Amino acid sequence: MNQYPFSRYLYVFYSFIFLLYIMNVFIGSESLNYLLGILTIITLIISFPLASGLFKILGGAFLAIGSFLFFTTGQPLLNVPQLLTSNLSLLALLAMLPWMNTVVQSGRFDRSLNQLIKVNVSDLGKLYPRSSIITHTLAAFLNLPAATISQEVLKTNLSSLSKELRNSFINTSTLRGYSLALAWSPLEITLAVAIFTTGVDYVSILPWVLLITVITILLDSLWGRFHYQKYSYGNTDEDNKQKLNVKELTKKIAHLVLSLALFLTLVILFGNLFQLGFTLTVTLLIFPFAFVWSMIMKRSRRFWVIGWNTWKTKTNTMQNFIVLFISLSLFSNSLNQSSFLDIIQKPLLLVSDYSFILLFFIQAIFVILSLFGIHPVATIGILTGIITPLLEIMNPVSIAIVLITGSVATFTVGTYGLLVTLTSINLEQSPYRITLKNMPFALFTGLIGTLVAYLIL
Repeated sequence: MNQYPFSRYLYVFYSFIFLLYIMNVFIGSESLNYLLGILTIITLIISFPLASGLFKILGGAFLAIGSFLFFTTGQPLLNVPQLLTSNLSLLALLAMLPWMNTVVQSGRFDRSLNQLIKVNVSDLGKLYPRSSIITHTLAAFLNLPAATISQEVLKTNLSSLSKELRNSFINTSTLRGYSLALAWSPLEITLAVAIFTTGVDYVSILPWVLLITVITILLDSLWGRFHYQKYSYGNTDEDNKQKLNVKELTKKIAHLVLSLALFLTLVILFGNLFQLGFTLTVTLLIFPFAFVWSMIMKRSRRFWVIGWNTWKTKTNTMQNFIVLFISLSLFSNSLNQSSFLDIIQKPLLLVSDYSFILLFFIQAIFVILSLFGIHPVATIGILTGIITPLLEIMNPVSIAIVLITGSVATFTVGTYGLLVTLTSINLEQSPYRITLKNMPFALFTGLIGTLVAYLIL
């Protein structure tokens, strides 16, 4: 991005478009929506050269196929701009997420939680559930940094162990704990995309994804407990143990959990009270909630210092998702208006009696494509042709569940995905070895998700 000096100020342009979009949600002006469509085209033109190679390929494919489908509908070219704004809500959400990460960091909750890993335990089997749950808790707020923080702490604490054992423990406990938080966290973009695509309410899927999360994390913790119990923890640092204030740590954890519960409650209440979609509700609540939280903790100054720089950096580097979501808008909207949707629907009707196989097939596609570096959001876009007609013949909640659990599974096995890549660098381990180690977990998560989705059809 250094070859484009203007890219340092893209946050101004992007923010203007997102604010305009949010205003128009309440105004409902067709003229303003058309103007947004034109601005979206300009945004795509600016962002495309700055996107990574993979997202250029995916975006280019969606634009090419979407353009072809659009011309088959016989609509005039002037209608194109209004087809490109449907995913702006997801981009606006993505731009606001750094503020929640910031308030957690400014309150030093990440440090407090990871201190718990240093509490003495006799073997790795007892350490496994603790490491997994701590990473899980952090991931609900911090997303990607949660895994990195936990891995760094574990690397230091397990330095006396063999590299092979240490790496095995870290990549299973942190990646699995991290991924399961993304199934229900309102701050996760793949959850928002699944809800947006299927049109279901967050409240209607929350009990089911929480059930899947609890079942999976308990069974994985049980596996880790027995698999690693033969290995001694080896942390005898008395100084670390003496410095721990259990009462203070308990208060920090309770504070964090209650804050998340309050945020979830506000999302549900405001969404129902003002009849707002899940994505828009979360987008509107993140900043005021984070700011008030920082004031209550008397960390507002630190919140602004960290938050402003983090937000600018993150917003300036949104090009991958901008290219993906805008091109996906053209593809999905053109498909919905074309005759090809009927062609796709006919064979799906024939296999609708084999719902379990169909649902598991969707799960498997996520895992397979993730091995080639395809982001789960892009996979949902690729599956649009299957998903849209399925919503007419199957329970949309079931479809949402398989999309969410399919997405979650990819984070542990996506060989070229960001999480596995960062873990590979951090542990100096082959990403293929990490993928192989977590593949049984990914398939098991998909199976649990498929079973739950099938039972509520």
